[in-house]
Formats: sequence, structure tokens, C-alpha cells
Amino acid sequence: MRVPTLVKTAAAVTATAAAGAAATSTGTSSRWYRRLRKPAWQPPSAAFPLVWTPLYGPERAAFARGYALNLALNAGWTALFFGARRPGAALAEIAALNASNLVLLRRAARTDRPAGAALAPYVAWTLFATALNGAIVGLNRGR
Repeated sequence: MRVPTLVKTAAAVTATAAAGAAATSTGTSSRWYRRLRKPAWQPPSAAFPLVWTPLYGPERAAFARGYALNLALNAGWTALFFGARRPGAALAEIAALNASNLVLLRRAARTDRPAGAALAPYVAWTLFATALNGAIVGLNRGR
């Protein structure tokens, strides 16, 4: 999946969840809703949060935001190091990427252990890249 597609998807999901939450602030407890006639097959009120929370709940939304931030930081490092030729600035940026990686790894592992395990090599590689970036900065001071 391309980064713009992922960002647009995450933004759309977040906006949809926020709009839905704002529109249903009183939800099934409102007097208006209680007075409506409903079909016999409508699930009980307690079923709705059980379905919607995993879809748009805070944990998934936080993961989506974290993932989007992580992708932006990843792209930012490349732009700073290679595009702007600023290894020092890239080193500071990759430190933020490492923090983002750890948060993302923790969230993924809590939700889905295989997903967390799949992210572990990426986290390890980024830590290696940080060491390499730091060594390059140290070896090229004053250049």
C-alpha cells in the first residue's frame, strides 16, 4: 500500500469515527430513539459498542495514528539524510522514529502478537540505522 493511500485511509477512518461519535453523543439512551419503533431483530443496545469499539475504538485509532506518524518519520529520515544531506538533523529525526517504533511495536504486540513479531525486525533495523547514522555524523564532524 502506498503512503498517500494509507494516510488518506487513516484520515478517513478517524474523521468517520469522530463524526459518528459527535452525531450519536446520546445514542440509544436518548428519549427520541427509545420512542422509535424498531424491528424485532434489532440487537440489544449493549451489542452496538461491542461491534463498533473494535472497529473505531481508541486502541485501533491510536494505532492508526501512530502508524501514520511512523511512516511520516520514516520518510522524513530519508529526506533529511539523503535529500537534504543533513546527517545531524537526520540523527535527531531517527531518534523520534525509534520512539515511534517502540510505541508502534508495543501497541501491535498488545493487539496481535504475530503483528508485533513482524514489526520487530523493522525496529531492530532502525536501531542499527541509528547507530550507523550516529557513526557517520561522528566521523564527518566539520565537513
